[in-house]
Amino acid sequence: MAKNYYDILGVDKSASADEIKSAYRRLAKKYHPDVYATAPEKEKKEAEARFKEIQYAYDVLSDPQKKAAFDQYGNENGPDMSGAGFNPFGQGGFGSASGFGGFGDIFSDIFSAFSGGSASGGRTATQPRQGDDIELEMLLTFKEACFGCKKEVSYTRVEKCATCGGSGAKNASGIKTCTKCGGRGRIVVQQRTMLGVMQSERVCDMCGGTGKIITDPCPDCKGKGRVKKTRKVTINIPAGVDNGQMLNQQYEGNAGYNGGPNGNLILVFRVRPHPLFTRKGNDLLFDLPITVTQAVFGDTVEIPTLDKPVSFEIPAGTKNGTLFKVKGRGVKDLRRNAYGDILVTIKVDVPKDLSLKQRKELRQYFEELDRSAKYDEVEKYKKKIRNLD
Repeated sequence: MAKNYYDILGVDKSASADEIKSAYRRLAKKYHPDVYATAPEKEKKEAEARFKEIQYAYDVLSDPQKKAAFDQYGNENGPDMSGAGFNPFGQGGFGSASGFGGFGDIFSDIFSAFSGGSASGGRTATQPRQGDDIELEMLLTFKEACFGCKKEVSYTRVEKCATCGGSGAKNASGIKTCTKCGGRGRIVVQQRTMLGVMQSERVCDMCGGTGKIITDPCPDCKGKGRVKKTRKVTINIPAGVDNGQMLNQQYEGNAGYNGGPNGNLILVFRVRPHPLFTRKGNDLLFDLPITVTQAVFGDTVEIPTLDKPVSFEIPAGTKNGTLFKVKGRGVKDLRRNAYGDILVTIKVDVPKDLSLKQRKELRQYFEELDRSAKYDEVEKYKKKIRNLD
C-alpha cells in the first residue's frame, strides 16, 4: 500500500501550502540528524529513516503536479496503466474517488456513510497524540562547546493539570456526555448532491470530538486540563558540539494529548567566538605572528591550546604562510574518542617605522646578503618569466 504523505506530515488533505510547510519544518527539526548526534545507534538510524520519509513527503506535497497526481491517483507518478492493475477510479477504488474531479467529495461521503467513519482514515480528536516540541537556544562559550559541560535551563511548558489530572473538570460529576453526538465525538450530517441526499460523518462541533462537555470546570486550568508551568532541567552537553547543532531531550516538551507522551525539548547551540582560534570541524585554526629574525634563524615559542600552552619549534628559513600541525590538540569528536589538530599558519611580521640609521644599516646588510645568498622562490619566478619569451 502506498504511503499517505499527509499522514507522514500529520496534516489533513485540505491543508494549505503554508500549513504543509509549517508541519514539515517542525518535523524536520525534530528528526534532524544533528538532534540525534549523541543518541544510540538504533535510535539514530530510526530518526534518519524518519527524516528521509518526511523530506520525501514534503517534496511530493510541495510540488503542485506531484500533489495533484497523488490526490487523484494515490501515487505522485500518476495512474498505473500497465494492465490489470489499472483502475479508472484511482488506486484506492471508490475510496480515492478524487479521480472524478468534482465528484471526489461525493464519493468520499458515500464511502463515509457506508463505513461509519472517515473516508480518509485519519486521526480522531480522542486518539493519543504526542505533545508539541519546544525549541530553545543555548549560548555556550568556546571552551564549554569543546570540553562539554552541564547547564541548567529554565523554560515554560504546557503540563497536565495536577489538580484535575488533565480531565478539565473540578470533579467527576463535572463531566457530562455530549448531548449532540452522544459521546461518540462525531456527528452524521446530510448533504444534498446531484445524486441525492448523502450522509457523512464529521467531528462534533459542540464537544470538539471529545464526546464530553465540562459543566463544572477545574478552577486551576479553567476546564482545559492543561496549565503552563516553569520547569528547570540540567542538561549534559557532550564535548565537541558546534555552533548550530541541536540536542534532543526526549519528553521534556509540552504535555501530550489524550494520554499521549510529552513532546521533546530541542536545544540549538550558539557558540561564542574564541579570540584566537577559529574552528573547522574538529580542527582549530590559529595564526602565529613571528618576527623576521625568527623566520630567518628559527626559534622555540609557546603557543596556546584549549587547556595549557605547548612548546613549538619554528624552523630556520620559515616562510610567510607556512602551515604547521600540532596533532591531537584540537576538539574532541562527538561520536568517537578522537581529537582534531591545531593548524598553525605562520604570519611573518615585517617591521615598520624604522629610523634612518636602521634603514641604512639594514639596506647595506641585505644588499650584501642578496649578492651571496640563494633565494629559491625568487629564482623559480625568474625562470618562469624567462620561459614566457
